[in-house]
Amino acid sequence: MSGISGGAAADEMEFKPSASLSIGVELELQILNTRDYNLARDAADLIGMLEKMQHPGAVKPEITESMVELNSSIHPNYDAVVGELRQIRDAVTQAAERLNLRIAGGGSHPFHKWSDRRIYPTERFKHILNTYGYLAKQFTIFGQHVHIGCPDGDTALYLIHMLSRYVPHFIALSASSPFQQGEDTAYQSSRLNTVSAFPLSGQVPFVQTWDEFTNYFNRMKEFGVIESMKDFYWDIRPKPEFGTVEIRVFDTPLTVERAALIAAYAQSIARYVLSERPQAPSRDVYLLYSHNRFQACRYGLAGKLVDAYTQRHIGLREDVMDTLRLVERHAAELGNSAALGQLAADIEADRSDAGWLREVYRRHDTLNDVARLQSDLWMGRTKTA
Repeated sequence: MSGISGGAAADEMEFKPSASLSIGVELELQILNTRDYNLARDAADLIGMLEKMQHPGAVKPEITESMVELNSSIHPNYDAVVGELRQIRDAVTQAAERLNLRIAGGGSHPFHKWSDRRIYPTERFKHILNTYGYLAKQFTIFGQHVHIGCPDGDTALYLIHMLSRYVPHFIALSASSPFQQGEDTAYQSSRLNTVSAFPLSGQVPFVQTWDEFTNYFNRMKEFGVIESMKDFYWDIRPKPEFGTVEIRVFDTPLTVERAALIAAYAQSIARYVLSERPQAPSRDVYLLYSHNRFQACRYGLAGKLVDAYTQRHIGLREDVMDTLRLVERHAAELGNSAALGQLAADIEADRSDAGWLREVYRRHDTLNDVARLQSDLWMGRTKTA
């Protein structure tokens, strides 16, 4: 690929400032049939139905015809984002019921076969299929992305490096993909194993200014490895066109309320980090990154991590609880105190989405019932297994 002009690069990589610490949420959702609760290929019909309805936010296609992506607007805190997510959920539920479909959260469908999936017919998704082959269909997994507003690119990079210390928290708190292809994987979050197969996944390069990052991006583009920021499947990445940092490691939770709680937790950590600047970014975070990430995926809050700053080995549950206390003042300033209190209560009661799914399977002994009940839960039809 030929070199790109400085003017074109500057336009493409301009970091457009947004309201600092504002949050937005994206949720990838499962579309199920009502016969055996397998995935259905009805994304186009569902989106078409929603286009005729009044609702906030947006609902968009995803890589296969069995999933959609729900996008919230920009919000200042938990109460605002959960209110809108509930409205979008209700609209999606109503549209699905008109089409005799079901919608579910969760990071993976419990028993679908990836080979049965069909790519949604857009140029970008066709390009991904041509580039990555079968991985594109295996990408029928379901994640939550949280965007946090930043005033400039340097701040965004600092925030990314500091939030990377907390990636195991985000994985463990959202883990909801214990089943894949009809099997219990023994993981709390198996979804991220699929993401890791992509060559441009992992961590952002250890650069600390937006000029350094722009140079890195331009070199990768000149090599012909990437075309845009969308080609990076990093766990946390900057989104210069939105003026945000995008955290991408979360499984889609089983309810929009849980999704909003997790977003509020990430936002509260971000306020702590940007207000207090407690440490400088450290390469050691990335030296330990794969180990800590695996612990969270495999064991959830029962896992252990190594703190790069203190070299301390600590249980994830303990570390999350310590962090909740650490950011308490910042959560209060944002209006997130009640949300983080609920998150702490869930941790103390050992409530988790992965645990809920396994308990449903233990009680009912069929993964069809697991899919049915997790759709009941997301659609607001029930609150318990």
